[in-house]
Amino acid sequence: MTAPAAAYLDGDQPVRVAFQRKQMEFPGARFGRLRDSTAALADTGELRRRIAADGYLFVRGLIDRGAVLEARRVVLGYLRERGALVQGTPLMEGVMPRAGRGRTGRGVGMGKRITHRPELLRVLEGPELQSFYRRFYGEAPATFGHKWLRAVGNDKFTGSHMDVVYMGRGSERVNTVWIPFGDIPIAQGTLVICEASHRLDSFAKLRETYGASDVDRDRTEGWFSEDPEEIIDRFGGRWLTAEVRAGDVITFGLHTLHGSTTNTTNRFRISCDVRYQPASEPMDERWAGDSPPATTRPRSSRWPIPAGSGASRSGRTGLSRVVLAASA
Repeated sequence: MTAPAAAYLDGDQPVRVAFQRKQMEFPGARFGRLRDSTAALADTGELRRRIAADGYLFVRGLIDRGAVLEARRVVLGYLRERGALVQGTPLMEGVMPRAGRGRTGRGVGMGKRITHRPELLRVLEGPELQSFYRRFYGEAPATFGHKWLRAVGNDKFTGSHMDVVYMGRGSERVNTVWIPFGDIPIAQGTLVICEASHRLDSFAKLRETYGASDVDRDRTEGWFSEDPEEIIDRFGGRWLTAEVRAGDVITFGLHTLHGSTTNTTNRFRISCDVRYQPASEPMDERWAGDSPPATTRPRSSRWPIPAGSGASRSGRTGLSRVVLAASA
């Protein structure tokens, strides 16, 4: 028998949510709900105004739900073939074995052999996203060859980061689209956006230092922090997330700080990040083509700790980065 799925937090009664290495109250003044832009979908000008102001767009039901669930079925079948799921449990629940706690998509070998299956490409490069970005950019879109498909395990999360440190050598108008492969409650590891972090003056130092780095050129690690409370304390802003369902998408630009809540369930969180940009603009060569060079790079080292900053090498908890001293 499998454990019941995590409850959805649809009400306004605050609860404590595991967010990276912290527990934060949700919904609350520092951790609230994403603004839903579904009603504005037909108004491209309004969508552009919202992403310029907020740093993201959250649209429900953009992609055909049936297509997304079929892609989920393919991914979970792939995981089951590799022993990553509990035998005898319903496939679509994605229940992870105790021995497999903490596995990620990379740990179970999810790459092009699965991301470029027809069922997945129907979602990741399908007509809904092509049409959306064609209208959004006002021209034909292009997408990176690599797709970031993930199966996030128990007690795992994504640390706070900006995408520009991974893919900032091409167009400035790259947008990530985060696609949940199923219905995902906050306790299972939803995407979290730091509202307006791409433009607020209080984040300027962060953008000018960490945000100007390059993980390959500088041999640095991409995550900036695993402590969302300290981000707010030092730079301001507000974290936002939402319960998501198959067909929903969240899109944002290169300089928007984001991460995820912690998966505290016994089910994998299946999701994929896809990058789109105007086809007329240069693409970061590390992610272009059928075999992007960046997919084979060695693991990066951490950011150097400046002398006298008081920071330590106790992992990525806290702002043990160059910016810690610069923002003091």
